[in-house]
Amino acid sequence: MPRVNRTAVLLLLIVSSSVFLLFQLYYYRNTSARYTVDVLLDLISQHAFLLQPGPHLLSRTGHLTANDIQWQTVKKFLALAQRFRLPLFLTDTAALTLLSQDALRQRDRLVREPHCSFLCTGRPITSFAVHANLWKYDPGFLLAAEQKGFELLELRGVDPRLASLDTLSGEEIPLHFLFRNHGYTIQVVFLYERSGNYLWHGPLRLKADMDHSFAPFKLLDYGRHAGAYDRPELVLTVLDGLDVRIPRNVSRFLSEQQHARFLECRYRDARNFLQLYPDDSSPDAVDFRRNVKSLLHLAARVLAHLDIPFWLSSGTCLGWFRQCSVISYSRDVDIGIFIVEFRSDIVAAFRDAGLSLKHKFGKVEDSLELSFLSDNVKLDIFFFYEDGDIMWNGGTQAKSGRKFKYIFPRFSLCWAELLELKVRVPCETLDYVTANYGATWGVPVRSWDWKLSPSNVQENGVWPPAEWAELIQVF
Repeated sequence: MPRVNRTAVLLLLIVSSSVFLLFQLYYYRNTSARYTVDVLLDLISQHAFLLQPGPHLLSRTGHLTANDIQWQTVKKFLALAQRFRLPLFLTDTAALTLLSQDALRQRDRLVREPHCSFLCTGRPITSFAVHANLWKYDPGFLLAAEQKGFELLELRGVDPRLASLDTLSGEEIPLHFLFRNHGYTIQVVFLYERSGNYLWHGPLRLKADMDHSFAPFKLLDYGRHAGAYDRPELVLTVLDGLDVRIPRNVSRFLSEQQHARFLECRYRDARNFLQLYPDDSSPDAVDFRRNVKSLLHLAARVLAHLDIPFWLSSGTCLGWFRQCSVISYSRDVDIGIFIVEFRSDIVAAFRDAGLSLKHKFGKVEDSLELSFLSDNVKLDIFFFYEDGDIMWNGGTQAKSGRKFKYIFPRFSLCWAELLELKVRVPCETLDYVTANYGATWGVPVRSWDWKLSPSNVQENGVWPPAEWAELIQVF
């Protein structure tokens, strides 16, 4: 029996299908149903793409698989992006996870289709990002996407970079583009440069008149809240036969994505506060704010080098939350660090950076606190301990050895911006501030006793006198 030429059979099937489809076009020529014609033409193109070189083939059943269609959709979109010089890079967490080193080491164990191992993730979404400053908005791109069969949902929002205590409204900018084709959604997240030398994207908020069923919004990686990222270094690679830019350090980017939530300063509330309580504009206050900015930037560099995360605490956190600035009469900078992040070389690192150690209270196991001095501004580092459903930091009175404990409800960390620096703050900022300063935190208090004034302070015993030399060190 002669051997069947599989290519000839495939070509015969395609020709037959095309003739049938052309007959359908002829039959419906008087209906003026543009959508029907577009769908049929698109089906022809789907059959034609099988003859193009690339990693995609028919499934064993001889039909297009879901992965085939998803791959073709991504390919078509990336070709559009390249045509309009849209500098996309892959940010899809499912796809990037498959590219992480741990996943690659176990690649042989992954049960995936060999022709689409990375971009076909089993989800109806693929996410990309674009550095907005590197692309000039081109309406022609959206028109071309529509002509290629993509439906678009464009989401815009107010540009926070134009907001300040003087101006509360800014022009709207693109935040997210959602392109839908054949049941698949491609999300494009716009990343904007902020003054703290980081990238920011806005939240995805649907207006009342928008189609709330346009995409599976609960599955989107980006948009549930605003996010902040360090600028990633990108590399061009080939994934499933397509040229795609990805972060060079995939694992680091994925870690950032999990903790990227960003809280915007509350400019409207801050302006209302400053109308009631005008900020101090004296030369001393101006110098203090300048010194605080310098000290905070220095502390961030030192701790970043040590890979120790920190957040704004106590009065510094209150200043950011209440007035989008620092409290000029506080005379210090307060930051928090989880005790599990403590490193024994932290004191040496700050000394090497030019700061002098003012005092060291407590020990790693209990109530550790460090204080440094720079340009007459004190940097207080409070170490936080976890205890069930609460967190706490300690305090020590040097002359008496008395111990104090400051109780906070459990909190997570978010990014924010203060003094042109990307810094962390408690996500549950209101609860954090209220715990420390009570319900009247919105009223300035210039006379503050750290042992009595805080709402969350508790007596916590006394250090044994025999241990004072080690546990109460003042320099």
